[in-house]
Amino acid sequence: MTDAQRESEAHGAESRGSEPRVFEGPGQVEAAIGTHIGYSDWMEITQERIDAFADATGDHQWIHVDPDRAATGPYGTTIAHGYLTLSLLPELGAEIMDIRGFSMMINYGLEKVRFPAAVPVGSRIRAGIELTSLTRKSSGLQLTSTVTVEIEGGNRPALVADTVRLMVE
Repeated sequence: MTDAQRESEAHGAESRGSEPRVFEGPGQVEAAIGTHIGYSDWMEITQERIDAFADATGDHQWIHVDPDRAATGPYGTTIAHGYLTLSLLPELGAEIMDIRGFSMMINYGLEKVRFPAAVPVGSRIRAGIELTSLTRKSSGLQLTSTVTVEIEGGNRPALVADTVRLMVE
């Protein structure tokens, strides 16, 4: 069992039920580098959400949108698109942390993204965030975080991504 799984079990399957951790400016962000910030609430992945994502992206592969065919497929049901899970990071992340004291923040990119496990329809997922580095650039501060999306009751994460955010003072 990994450290993340042990911590997940210690927190139980219930929602976090608290406000996001607030960081007031660069000093508080810097002080938290190397720490796990917390978890989002659990979010159910519905077929309606999967279908809406398929419509938005044009990815109508049967494994995502055809419950009858998917029932006989490798997962026994439809699964969320990996990029759907990735697209939920801003919503899940906002439940975990709130960074203030900057004129603007933008998603600057991703260093690495992996989808170790499929997310079956009806599953519940949540995200956990660890702040990994803070670098001063001419355009502002670049914050790198490792975000892990867990599947409730799963033994492997659905997503592990190193995200990069540019924070302009």
